Amino acid sequence: MNTLNKIPCGKTVKVKKLTGEGPVKRRIMDMGITKGVDVFVRKVAPLGDPIEVTVRGYELSLRKADAQMIEVE
Repeated sequence: MNTLNKIPCGKTVKVKKLTGEGPVKRRIMDMGITKGVDVFVRKVAPLGDPIEVTVRGYELSLRKADAQMIEVE
């Protein structure tokens, strides 16, 4: 199982599944990260937190904990 926090910079992946519960999952979906959408990993901070991605044409910063809930392929 590959999660978004394990993807190196410069790669584009497709969201396979969102894990997580209630409000956190809802917040991730509200940001435009839903099943089947492409996510491009732009930058990863030196300590791995946050991760900067491009989704649906806009830039987004995700906490490592949130990125772990996003399964990708």
